[in-house]
Amino acid sequence: VFAQTSVMRAGTSRDGRQQSRLIRGNKDGFEICTVDHQKDGKIRLDASITFLGDNNEVGIYAHEDEAYEHDKYFQVYQPNAGDKLHPPDAGFKTYNSDMNIDPFDIEMDTVAWWYMSCGRALGMLNGNLIEYDSSTLAPLGLVVGADELVGKKIGVINSGLDADTCAMMFDEEGMEGADCAALAGDLREQAVVLLDKDTSVVTVVQPNEDGSYWRKIVRNKMVRMKEVRRVKAAKMWAADVRGLEYDDDNVNVVSSWGPYMTTSGTAKTTSVPGLTAPSAL
Repeated sequence: VFAQTSVMRAGTSRDGRQQSRLIRGNKDGFEICTVDHQKDGKIRLDASITFLGDNNEVGIYAHEDEAYEHDKYFQVYQPNAGDKLHPPDAGFKTYNSDMNIDPFDIEMDTVAWWYMSCGRALGMLNGNLIEYDSSTLAPLGLVVGADELVGKKIGVINSGLDADTCAMMFDEEGMEGADCAALAGDLREQAVVLLDKDTSVVTVVQPNEDGSYWRKIVRNKMVRMKEVRRVKAAKMWAADVRGLEYDDDNVNVVSSWGPYMTTSGTAKTTSVPGLTAPSAL
């Protein structure tokens, strides 16, 4: 029997729930219950497990999911690549004769996915561009958020050097075929491009240095906790230096670090204010 527990501290619960699981044994087997810490520890019976022998058990769910809020949940789309007897699902995008994917409009309900020439899989989910595992097609992470993508066109184009250009570059000192190595195989250099239909601004979705596309927006939780402690220590230090009583409102502290812009632990958007989205100022 597998039972998943939620976190109890409000600050770490993404869905707002504060629950624990309770296992209660009885003469027939055991019960799986939920302890709801938002309702003064109210205990709810979820399932009863009855042993029929040494090697068998039967589980009976006590009720439907009380916490399921239909308006706040959505069905997750996962691409289906098919097999030797079945084609990929209807959302699979194919390349045209020029080996590009024709641009198409993105809305919240757009269903589409495709393989890049490197084998990586990208697709749409609730208006977001997601990278999927190339083997299992399980989602890996967010590439472009719906806030930046919905209402635009997206396409995949060739961006690499052709054979003639590579031949000329062999004569250029320091560039003896370095950028043309991929042509020896079947790895076409490609670009994922977004087109804003209102402003005609084009955004190139650049891959990470390791070739993946999903954005490493969220850092390790331990790292984030250290950063928060550093900010708190800086506030206390500044208040002491200035002879002020420590208070969050008395001292303003900002952080400076690499490409990260927030200590938030949840990745929801990818737009950059003032660049790919209206300025926040």
